[in-house]
Amino acid sequence: MNSFRVRTDLALEARENMEDDAEVLRGVKVEESYDEESEVRVTRVAIETKNGSKAMGKPIGTYITLEAPAMIEPDEEYHKEISAVLSEQLKTIIPDINEEKSVLVVGLGNRDVTADALGPNVVDNLTITRHMVKEFGKAAYNKTKVHMISGMVPGVMAKTGMETSEIIQGIVKQTKPDVVVAIDALAARSTKRLNRTIQISTAGIHPGSGVGNHRNALTEEVLGVPVIAIGVPTVVDAATIVSDAIDKAVKESGKEDHSIKEEMINGLGELRNMYVTGKDVDFEVKQISHIVCDALNSAFD
Repeated sequence: MNSFRVRTDLALEARENMEDDAEVLRGVKVEESYDEESEVRVTRVAIETKNGSKAMGKPIGTYITLEAPAMIEPDEEYHKEISAVLSEQLKTIIPDINEEKSVLVVGLGNRDVTADALGPNVVDNLTITRHMVKEFGKAAYNKTKVHMISGMVPGVMAKTGMETSEIIQGIVKQTKPDVVVAIDALAARSTKRLNRTIQISTAGIHPGSGVGNHRNALTEEVLGVPVIAIGVPTVVDAATIVSDAIDKAVKESGKEDHSIKEEMINGLGELRNMYVTGKDVDFEVKQISHIVCDALNSAFD
């Protein structure tokens, strides 16, 4: 399986696939907590060195992953619990959250493709305040401190003819936000994490990277302001699913013939350009978009 590289946007999964090399591990710190009442597992992966970044295949930064197996269930009370946890985690990585901020929320993705519509759905339901504060001041909300929240859905390059980063750079230059929050759909390594996991990070985001369609990055280096990325895995690489099935079949047969396994996996060919999602993805993406939206509203309240 050495010639087959699984694709994942989750730092947690990248860490699970790493070999326990002491030198590499010194550049990667992992902290984990589990709340038995809410059944939410929070894993914080901090990539601190270039060696750690190279080994993980992820930029230097902090990656916080929330795993909630029951997140796909239609339980509004439970969704509120997840939103509360996500909100608290966001507050730990958004710079100076207790001070008034101008925040640009960017919903990445294609709203016409269900599995890629998370970002646009979140922005559609977000509480936008910038226009009201600029027009009427804080009195419009009867508060002494109000974050100015603006939202943007840049669409995809096939429809606009422009790189997402070009659009966002223009908006950032004009509106001068203090922080950008980018929301996008991701690709996972395991089907068990589809629509059950939320990752937030300080490392920015590469639109389209989940399906191997790399576009210019949205990072602090590119935009000039901190970029917080929020992502939910909605697809899995089809080749990964097949390779796992092959691996399991070979192990259960009791005949560990690595040459046959390598030959079968290397023959996956066109499957490496195919992605799989769940049959209820339309319903689940809508649910998750509300969870993320509520967490953002709470964090910036």
